[in-house]
Amino acid sequence: MPQPLNTFGDAMTTDVLIEHRREIADLKQRIKNRQLQVFGLFATPIILVAELLAWASLKILFWLRSDTPSAINEINGGIALFLGLAVVVQLVAEFSEEFDVWRDRKTSVRELKLKLSLAEERHILEARRRTPPASDRQASYKERLPGEIMRLRQESQHYRRVHLLMQWLLFVSSAAISAVTAWYDPPQPAKGALIGLGFTVTVITAAAGYFKPRERAFNLQQTADSIEQHATALELGIAPYNATEEAKNLELFATTVEGLRAEQRMREQQLDQPQQGQQQVI
Repeated sequence: MPQPLNTFGDAMTTDVLIEHRREIADLKQRIKNRQLQVFGLFATPIILVAELLAWASLKILFWLRSDTPSAINEINGGIALFLGLAVVVQLVAEFSEEFDVWRDRKTSVRELKLKLSLAEERHILEARRRTPPASDRQASYKERLPGEIMRLRQESQHYRRVHLLMQWLLFVSSAAISAVTAWYDPPQPAKGALIGLGFTVTVITAAAGYFKPRERAFNLQQTADSIEQHATALELGIAPYNATEEAKNLELFATTVEGLRAEQRMREQQLDQPQQGQQQVI
C-alpha cells in the first residue's frame, strides 16, 4: 500500500518558508523606504540652502542696484517655502514622538541591512533543515514552469512590438524624406523637416542594430516553445519522458529545462556584446 503523505508536516514547512520569504521581502522594502527617507532628510536642507544662495547670487549679479523682478521673487520664494515645509515635515516625522508616520524612524540603513542578512541566513538554515526530497522538488519545479513560459512569451511579445514600432517609424520616416524632397524643390522651406526625419532614421537604425529586439524576441519565443514542448511530453508520458519510474522522468525534465534556460541566458549575453565580441565568441 502507498505510504500516507505527511500533509501536516508539509504544510508547516511551506508556511514557515513562506513566512521567511515575506520577512525578507518586507525588510527589502523597508530598506528602500528608509534610504529614501534618509536621502530626503539630508538632501532637502542642502537644496534649500543652495536655492537661497542662488536667489541671493541672482540679486547680487543682476539687480544689485535695483529691485529684483517680482516674478523672480515669487518663483524663488515659492520654492524656498516648499522646501522649508518639506524640511519641517521630515524632521517632525523623524524625531516627533507623537506622530508615528515613519515605520523605521531613528533606525539606520545599516541596521536594517543587518536584519536582512540575518533573516536571509535564517531562511537558508530553515530551508536546509526542512528540504524535501529531490523528487518533491522536481515535481514542484514542473509546476512553476507555466509562469516561466508566460514570462518568456511576454518578454518576446514586448521585444516584437518594439521591433515593429521601430520598423514602422523607419518606413514612415524614409518615405517622408522622399516625399518632402519631391514636394519642395528646392527643399529650403522643409529643411528642418528633412533634418528631423533624417535624424529619426539614423537613430532608429542605430538602435535596432544595437539592441536587436527582433533577435531577442525570436530567442525568447523559441525558448518558451521548447520548454512547453518538454512539459507537454512529460505530461503525456512520451519520449524522452516515457520511463517507468517517474523520478527519472522528473530528473531528466529538470536537467533539460535548465539547459534550455542556460542557452537562453548565453544568447542574451551574446546579443549584449559588441559585434566584434560576438564573432570571437562564435
